[in-house]
Amino acid sequence: MKGNSVIKVTKNILKDIYKPRSANVKKYDFGLLLVIGGSEFYSGSPALSALAAFRAGTDMVRVIAPKRAADIIASFSPNLAAYPLKGDLLMKEHLATLISMTESAKTVSNGNVAVVIGGGMGRSAEVQETILEYLSETSVPVVIDADAIHALAKKPDIIFGKKFLITPHTYEFFVLTGKEIYQLSEEEKIKAVQSEANRLQTTILLKGKTDIISDGKEVALNETGSPYMTKGGTGDTLAGICGGLLARGIAPFKAAQAAAYINGKAGEIVAQEKKEGLLATDLIEAIPEVLR
Repeated sequence: MKGNSVIKVTKNILKDIYKPRSANVKKYDFGLLLVIGGSEFYSGSPALSALAAFRAGTDMVRVIAPKRAADIIASFSPNLAAYPLKGDLLMKEHLATLISMTESAKTVSNGNVAVVIGGGMGRSAEVQETILEYLSETSVPVVIDADAIHALAKKPDIIFGKKFLITPHTYEFFVLTGKEIYQLSEEEKIKAVQSEANRLQTTILLKGKTDIISDGKEVALNETGSPYMTKGGTGDTLAGICGGLLARGIAPFKAAQAAAYINGKAGEIVAQEKKEGLLATDLIEAIPEVLR
């Protein structure tokens, strides 16, 4: 571990982030998050990320998605604002809109902005190329998840030096880095995550039984969670919480630790009652209990 000790994530990390609010706060002081995702078939992922961010304290979330997904998301909850992009998939013709909306969000929020990108977008060539172009052009903090990790694998150097956070599971880590770590010991996984975070000059949150988080220098381990969290959508909620914390101005390494703790603890709470019946939407509703 290059002489560095490993940080064990505990509830204490929340005290640094969730301080009592003064009476003088205003909208966007606690973040504006853009969630870019979805496609004709997949509409749930961006909605789950957005709702999880709201429950984690983000002031406002805007979802940007292809029209069918955006329409479904907007009807899912009155809390969600969804901007429809023409067509069934993210295309290069949408790039100018994405950049414009990101810059607009940055202005209106006085810089308290972040992006989550990747959930439910698909892996067709043009979708992946558009994701890459967006990532290369944006300067705000971004959570790179799911299909966006597959896109990034084609040109990882575009993220060097940016405040980005990548949230892979072991297979996505392999896609991104070429390193097969699924069967390695925890110690070997830790070394691999630290090494790749250092190489890519970014922060990586490797999802697993124990979440391994590294910015290339320090390493943190989060042990909250439940075996019942294998359900689809729990990675989307994690990405949303990460994004919400980045939008508050929390640095990626700390945001990843806190988000992993919150998501895992909420899953634990729900699993006690629901067990096999746990849903990502249940996990979202348990987030306020974790933050108390």
